[in-house]
Amino acid sequence: MNQELKEGEKLPSKRTFADQLNVSVNTITNAYEQLLVEGYIYAIERSGYFVEKITQLSEQHNDPSHDLPKKLKEKKENEQSGWLSLSHIGTDIELFSFKEWFKCQQLAIDNHSSEFEYISHQQGPYTVRETIANMIKMTRSVECEPEQIVLSVGTQALMSQLLGLLQREHNRPVDIAVENPGYVRLYHLMKQKGANVIPIEVDEDGIDTEAVDQSDPDLVFVTPSHQFPTGAIMSISRRIELLNWIVQKPDRYIIEDDYDSEFKYQTDNIPSLQSLDGEQRVIYMGSFSKSLLMGFRISYMVLPFPILEKYREHYKHLLPLNDMLSLFTLHEFIQKGSYMQHVRRMNQHYEKQRLTLVDALEKKFGDDLSIHDVPAGLHFIATFKTHKSYEQIEADLTRYKLDANTIRRFYIQDEPTNNGSVSLVIGFAALKKRSINQAVDRLHHVIYT
Repeated sequence: MNQELKEGEKLPSKRTFADQLNVSVNTITNAYEQLLVEGYIYAIERSGYFVEKITQLSEQHNDPSHDLPKKLKEKKENEQSGWLSLSHIGTDIELFSFKEWFKCQQLAIDNHSSEFEYISHQQGPYTVRETIANMIKMTRSVECEPEQIVLSVGTQALMSQLLGLLQREHNRPVDIAVENPGYVRLYHLMKQKGANVIPIEVDEDGIDTEAVDQSDPDLVFVTPSHQFPTGAIMSISRRIELLNWIVQKPDRYIIEDDYDSEFKYQTDNIPSLQSLDGEQRVIYMGSFSKSLLMGFRISYMVLPFPILEKYREHYKHLLPLNDMLSLFTLHEFIQKGSYMQHVRRMNQHYEKQRLTLVDALEKKFGDDLSIHDVPAGLHFIATFKTHKSYEQIEADLTRYKLDANTIRRFYIQDEPTNNGSVSLVIGFAALKKRSINQAVDRLHHVIYT
């Protein structure tokens, strides 16, 4: 049976083949049926099985030496050992109550399993949206109905949907004013979607509203509760100026990204910009990535009524991206009070973590350090006196296995240069308390060595 079989050649009967190979007839039957399904053979009733005509594969496909290009090779997570995190991305996984989350997961299965049989509403399950609407009204003073909430797997996914919708409505690339420095990943997404991105400088009160007015954009993207990455909290005057700006022309909107508003230290929460909007012109965006875990990827936006109607028509064929189990688990987590309990616990922890890190930096660097320490969020800006350039600092952060970013990364124009100092965005959420001194020592080497 080692000979090459020819097109149309009849194969041995099942029993004959079984005797030749000393296997059961069932084994041969299964093999023939598999070859039949894959198209290698065909059957003629009462005659048997025959070899199918098969197109020959081009010789160009016969080179087995195709290896993954070196630049595409990835490292496994366990190969990243030895790094310490001063990144603005991340949360403290050690304090997350997985036990409570799994209890809520079981509640989600017990209470909502019938809903897992079907694809949910394109904006996410109504029950979950209702729970989120009630929560953000209480915690952020956001006024909305469950129908206005759209759930997805991240702010980038929501922004992509929003841009697709608005550019279709305008029938041209939209003009978006963004904070500079700011959320660089969204800068790139906006550009990829064809939007005209207009960088606007920020100061200690937030985005420059005079520059916004002069640039005359369709949209303004802001992080008013804790500007990313400078940490500035937008003053009430700037908020009102923005709200006055949107009503001067139809179809102007503000996109408010409230990415880490859960974390305020020594002060009460500042109400959202959306809570001041009486004209349905603010698109509010929130996320559970910072308050829970980055890997959960549950975000949402609150659409004003005019955009909501257009959204439902434009995306009526869109399937929801989040998995139902995670969404209903979140629903139970909030309903039980576990979410707010977790946020309070993390607020206390992160405040201590922040103060400990700031103290360690000040002791190590002394007068060579200036910290813009806004008591909010999960990062702050630290400026160090050094002769090194931004390029050298960034290279040495990698050299000393310190996961951190210079402020330069978040500029889309007018990047800062070293005039005797460099600024870093210092995150403290993913840094373990036991590693603070070691991280500060490494940073000392980065700045001076």
